[in-house]
Amino acid sequence: MTGAFYRFAGIVCLGLGLSQPAVAAVSEQQAKRLGQDLTPVGAEKLGNGADIPAWRGGLALDASHQPGDFHADPFAADAPLFRISAANIDQHEKRLSEGQKALLRRFPEMFFEVYPSRRSASYPDYVYDGIRTNATRAELMKYGSGVRGATMSSPFPIPENGLQVLWNHTLRFRAQSFTYSGYTATITASGDRAETLRDYQYFFAYSEPGMEPEDLDNKIFYLKRKTLAPANLAGRITLVHETLDQVRSPRKSWVYVPGQRRLRRTPDLAYDTADVNTNSIRTIDQVDMFNGAPDYYDWKLVGKQEMYIPYNAYKVHQGELLNDDILLDHHLNSALLRYEAHRVWVVEATLRVGFDHRYAKRRYYVDEDSWSIIYAEEYDDQSGLLQVTEAHLINFYDVQMVYPTLEVTYDLENSRYYAEGLDNERGATLNADQNFTRRQFSTSAVRREAKR
Repeated sequence: MTGAFYRFAGIVCLGLGLSQPAVAAVSEQQAKRLGQDLTPVGAEKLGNGADIPAWRGGLALDASHQPGDFHADPFAADAPLFRISAANIDQHEKRLSEGQKALLRRFPEMFFEVYPSRRSASYPDYVYDGIRTNATRAELMKYGSGVRGATMSSPFPIPENGLQVLWNHTLRFRAQSFTYSGYTATITASGDRAETLRDYQYFFAYSEPGMEPEDLDNKIFYLKRKTLAPANLAGRITLVHETLDQVRSPRKSWVYVPGQRRLRRTPDLAYDTADVNTNSIRTIDQVDMFNGAPDYYDWKLVGKQEMYIPYNAYKVHQGELLNDDILLDHHLNSALLRYEAHRVWVVEATLRVGFDHRYAKRRYYVDEDSWSIIYAEEYDDQSGLLQVTEAHLINFYDVQMVYPTLEVTYDLENSRYYAEGLDNERGATLNADQNFTRRQFSTSAVRREAKR
């Protein structure tokens, strides 16, 4: 049924508060569903008999693609099926989130162009093997503070609660290492724009082939982010060591500021600390839709739903576009975006008693085919919905992974927004053809780089 929640035995409206004990892996018998009625990542293999097709393997590896090139649109011949705008919300509201409806009502010129659904998500076979292994041995740590017994990718392909879905997003496969440079932009209510250009380097220790859980040293990934422009910020370097259990051992982060000429620890890079150069639109734990320790919230798995979501965003992922083409005064250029009908997991996070955070409630919509959070909604305890964040995903078919080419956070209170991932003007996009090592993400390596 269109827009209806799918009710799975034992999971609908099942929450996992952080006072609960560890939750164990599924049985071998349950895991056999992967590759049968479920895809290798745990999505429903069959379609809905209408506009959501069956999954048939996703996009194949394209060995001819050159590292760093923008990915040609494999669905460029598709024509839009229909358009959703403020004028016809009522016809489609069962497949729209509260945040989507709020955006359309706030900005009547905004619209969602809905295209045929393409279940393009695909991963290498070794990732599917890793997920299959995780299914029978992964378990949440006590209080849900981390995961044990898992590597490579999402640990809970057959989830039983909201925290497992969240960790599936946090630990989803994003290649072993990659680099890219791109702009971030903050756009005020009056249309004024401020841009920052950064270079990003990622090394995912969690996804190293052959890695065993006991060898992870409590690390998910390493990140080095260097600011290239504007001139007054150029040369600033942020180094992050992202930990798996952030309650027991919080993430480690350092910042190098050229004027100070030293690398110093930044102990507050977590939770609702404002993300730098976002004009306080976004908090640290909103990066990548959600990241970090989940301990401030109780997590509830609401169920599964059919929705129109941003997907296969190849049209906005092209090198001939300029930032001016993409960034309008109040929102992204709707004509460059693509929406499709897909199934999502819905998870709600409610702030725990005694904890303080900018957001009292948060709702996440997680793509079943990739475990990527595709929509995030942030609420306070008085005025309601504050923000809506969209992730515009593509399948990087040279690497076979699903990752946002663009993220945008809309601040509904102040009619402003923040966009990240604007690499169009750089002449190259995300390049996963890397051979980074942990040593390149040490504090010593950053100090040497800063001196050059």
